[in-house]
Amino acid sequence: MDIVPLVTAFAFVFLAEFGDKTQVTAIMLSSRSSAFTVFAGSMLAFFLVDGLSALIGGELLGFLPDILVKFGSGLLFIIFGVFSLIRNEEKISVEEPRATFLKTFLLIALMELGDKTQVASIVLAAEFKNPLMVLAGIMLGFSIVTGIGVILGSKLLRLIPERYLRIGTALLFIFFGFIFILNAITL
Repeated sequence: MDIVPLVTAFAFVFLAEFGDKTQVTAIMLSSRSSAFTVFAGSMLAFFLVDGLSALIGGELLGFLPDILVKFGSGLLFIIFGVFSLIRNEEKISVEEPRATFLKTFLLIALMELGDKTQVASIVLAAEFKNPLMVLAGIMLGFSIVTGIGVILGSKLLRLIPERYLRIGTALLFIFFGFIFILNAITL
């Protein structure tokens, strides 16, 4: 059994995603919500976007214009950020798991469409002609990076007062949103 495709895909995803916007998003979301729910929503998004890209060669990406994906991601991030800033501070409880799962899934899936790891998954699957091993490497890399992110995020709430964490998270979401929209406009 040739494990080169698995190791190559794992190494690329781990190095490309460590500290990337998707890991920062997992950290931010898990600081206020269930780490397990954030992890599960993230992994489903990674599998559907990057995993299926490796398996079917990027056909999914061809359906959506890049500008629409980037603009939509930016708008979604800004909406989540603004909502976090204006919602009632008295409610400090963790979000309902289904809402967290859906929000996580949507954010990560939109961020991954057209991202370097999606393109790499297509290229690696084509190069090695072994999409299943590439898929295994991709998912292993995302699992570890996302796991680190949600563990960090779930511990953040203990170190930083909730009010400051909420404001910082909201501002980061808005910042990422504007970056995505600027990126879409300058295509």
